[in-house]
Amino acid sequence: MKKIIAIGNDHAGVKLKNEIAVHLRSQGFEVIDFGTNDNQEPTDYPIYARNVANAVLEKKANCGILICGTGIGISIVANKMKGIRCAACSDPYSAKLSKEHNNTNILAFGARVISQGLAKMIVDSWITAEFQGGIHSKRIEMIEENNK
Repeated sequence: MKKIIAIGNDHAGVKLKNEIAVHLRSQGFEVIDFGTNDNQEPTDYPIYARNVANAVLEKKANCGILICGTGIGISIVANKMKGIRCAACSDPYSAKLSKEHNNTNILAFGARVISQGLAKMIVDSWITAEFQGGIHSKRIEMIEENNK
């Protein structure tokens, strides 16, 4: 089964989004781009967060990546949607554990706070990590109970 990743960004994340998309495609991933390609005019990150989250929820993509200036605002929007577990990460270790322990289905980061090289390391750590289940499954169930 081909791994499909939805990616979205606001104006702050155009350049980094394009680099990450190339990086993912070079590894054999299909990338669906829900972001803007205009880095001149300010755009509203909630639009892109919702589009990526909907693609994940509707199973048009296996997972998603969101990029804004800091990764914070766009992750907050995604996490408002039932069934989404999005983590804003600025280091590979946190990204890896967000998948292993929290079964995140969307990764977010900030184009204004991390470098292109670090972003690729974060993405690679996240996409290769696997949910560990066990005690973490119980915690995911508890999260979902709060989201009813």
